[in-house]
Amino acid sequence: MNASDAGPPAAPAPDEGLHAVAPQLRALRRRAGLTLEAAARAAGLSPAHLSRLETGHRQPSLPMLLALARIYGTTVSELLGETVADRDAIVRAADMEPTRAGGWTYVQAGAPGRGMQALRVRVPYGSQGDIVRVHPGEEWLYVLKGRLRLRLGDTAHLLGPGDSAHFDSLTPHRLAAEDHDGVELLFVHTLLQSPTATLCLGPLTGELP
Repeated sequence: MNASDAGPPAAPAPDEGLHAVAPQLRALRRRAGLTLEAAARAAGLSPAHLSRLETGHRQPSLPMLLALARIYGTTVSELLGETVADRDAIVRAADMEPTRAGGWTYVQAGAPGRGMQALRVRVPYGSQGDIVRVHPGEEWLYVLKGRLRLRLGDTAHLLGPGDSAHFDSLTPHRLAAEDHDGVELLFVHTLLQSPTATLCLGPLTGELP
């Protein structure tokens, strides 16, 4: 048989490791009520590219998964088909062990392995106030006790008990206690997996004198 009789080359077979991911991408898009074209446009992809992701002929990058997770209102873990068996919805006070890093004290207030992390945080006066934090995700914080100095981009805010803030954490931000007694916060992050100190603080250097 010569080359002219061979016909067009066969399309590459889907990666076996993507079989679980591809249908999950399609199912979650449909659950969100989005057409292929609408989802692709929102994610900054071509419909053909998204179609190849959904059929397993292309492997999604982490930025693509992050974008699709936000668009579909889910987590990267769910996009990847990951589940955690028998995950308890209740976190008891007796199980909330404090973690200390860079002068701050954290108490896990939510279940691990979720798409967001909930923490109670105590920020002492003069600690970590000059560190600018920038990372993917969103943050919501609520002042429980004391006063918080919060800088978002070029704007400074002073928050007291009962005040809250909700912002995209790609916005450069700094947090510091306004008073010598420190400040206590309730924190919720929508971030990828990371140790508590890295998740909340970034570099553990540069403390205020």
